[in-house]
Amino acid sequence: MHLSHDERSRVQATLNAAQQRTHARFALMIVPVSDRYEMYPLAFAGAMALAVGGALAFFWQAIGLRLGFLCEAAAFALTALLMEWRRVRMALVPNDIKQLRARNMAHREFAAGILAARDHAEGILFFASLAERYVEIIASREVHTAVGEEAWQRIVSDFSARAKSGNLADAFTDAIASCADLLAAHFPKAI
Repeated sequence: MHLSHDERSRVQATLNAAQQRTHARFALMIVPVSDRYEMYPLAFAGAMALAVGGALAFFWQAIGLRLGFLCEAAAFALTALLMEWRRVRMALVPNDIKQLRARNMAHREFAAGILAARDHAEGILFFASLAERYVEIIASREVHTAVGEEAWQRIVSDFSARAKSGNLADAFTDAIASCADLLAAHFPKAI
């Protein structure tokens, strides 16, 4: 799941057009990954070193302390190095943790980009974290209340289904256009 340069341009153009129709703030954030998951390389490398040490102690008691230590250190280093490859790391992180970290990042960015705005706090964030395969639309309380729960459920459901099918650019453009239609009626652009 990624966006090409042309797809990013198309999504940005849709976002700009939507922003011209309403005074509610629109924000878009697409990140490659929501967290570095720094503890996982160390935890798995440590577990691998312990497993190698245990296997050596069980199957080759005459190895000696120095050689055993070198084997454990090599196992730790190789595993930690392998875990620096994002695909391997992401495969080992539990899905619940990935979803939680992506959700936390989305909500932090929403708070910083929409709620902290001085001119108005009505707004919506379209968020995608590519490595976690996570998408979310977050709206301010005013926007959510004005549009209504049923409309949000439909937009979010369509957005998620389209993004999961692999067509992220169309998911964004359709969701942005749908939100712009609703927000233009409730929060029209001041002329």
